[in-house]
Amino acid sequence: MLTDYLPILIMIIVAAAVSLGVVVIAQVLGTRRPSTTKLAPYESGMSPVGMAWRRFPIKFYVTAMLFVIFDVEVIFFYPWAVVIREMKGAGLAVFALVEMGVFAAFLLLGYLYVLRKGALQWD
Repeated sequence: MLTDYLPILIMIIVAAAVSLGVVVIAQVLGTRRPSTTKLAPYESGMSPVGMAWRRFPIKFYVTAMLFVIFDVEVIFFYPWAVVIREMKGAGLAVFALVEMGVFAAFLLLGYLYVLRKGALQWD
């Protein structure tokens, strides 16, 4: 059973080794000549205005975190959608539907909590 995953493991190891190798070679062979022009933020060919490192309002971080949380949860729907047909053949379709219904209910409760707390309000 584990031998079925051996090619995937080898591919991951080779990809990591190649990526690490490229980074190491770039660090060793690359030239480093920092200048004020290279260190300045790029502003589409225009002269920079203001500071490049400014603080963003917390509402952007909250929105981004909520997006990541709900996006990751959507990832769990795909394997379920693939396996549901096989579970129907095994007589477990009702169990799978109830299981995903409970999962979706928790998602809905989380979304309602976020709405009630006002995390999506842009005042």
